[in-house]
Amino acid sequence: MSLRGYLLTAFSGDPDGVPDWVEAFAEGEDEGYFGPESAVWAVHSATPVLVAGIRALLLQTLHPGAMAGVHDWSRYREDPLGRLAGTVRWVMTTTFDDRAGAEGGSAFVRRLHTRVVGNYVDATGSPVPYAAGNPELLRWVHVVFAESFLSCHQAWVGDPPGGADAYVREWAIAGELMGVEYPPRSEVELRAQLAEFGPRLLADERVAEAVRFIHHPPLKRAVLPGYRVLFAGAVSTLPDDTLAMLGLRKPRWPARTATRAVLWGLGLLLGRPSASERYARKRLVSLAAATPS
Repeated sequence: MSLRGYLLTAFSGDPDGVPDWVEAFAEGEDEGYFGPESAVWAVHSATPVLVAGIRALLLQTLHPGAMAGVHDWSRYREDPLGRLAGTVRWVMTTTFDDRAGAEGGSAFVRRLHTRVVGNYVDATGSPVPYAAGNPELLRWVHVVFAESFLSCHQAWVGDPPGGADAYVREWAIAGELMGVEYPPRSEVELRAQLAEFGPRLLADERVAEAVRFIHHPPLKRAVLPGYRVLFAGAVSTLPDDTLAMLGLRKPRWPARTATRAVLWGLGLLLGRPSASERYARKRLVSLAAATPS
């Protein structure tokens, strides 16, 4: 398989980057919850979202409830690319599909979450039951993804159309579709909610194991040099206290500049816009043609 096919399979589950679920974006009854002029389309269409995915995974490990769910139930060790493709599918479906598709995709993930239950030890040493549908865990995952998507876009592109607040406000809809209560609706609120989780975060051996896996995943050899640069780029955007908990340090070399170069190369290799955006635009053209003038 070519390098391009390998990467497209990792992101979409299909070597051409156009699985059935992407082709379905060309059909539908409406524009979706967002649209071509939205901040969400701008952020999720840009290559820094690849760095944001790594960053979000690192951050997620620090909540002991989220880490317990991943440790106990996730197949990330056996099938890391399959898990990645599943996450990408949800983000792309919510971003680019029509409203029914976005709602259906979120409902599917919520159903998967119903079986993810167990117990963990919190930062105070107390045993706590967890469920993937727990409001706190849902909010943690939403805030971590939103803050990582936004921070990486700001680092390598700048503020999205309408500003950072527009992105946070728009992506709050995705949180609500997943059952998040009171998702943040401004950049200030987003970073404040992330900071609120500070006392509940915990670094332990499970976190160290997950960080090692994220740092050194079982990827094709030809991909590893670029991945290591993107990993370093993700690390460069994290605050020092978070890095200390993760057992990481900021790179002493120009990781952000190197990341920019790798992202540029990936844009050329994979092609822009993405298949998800192209097929969503086909739907919009069809809808416009069907609308009486």
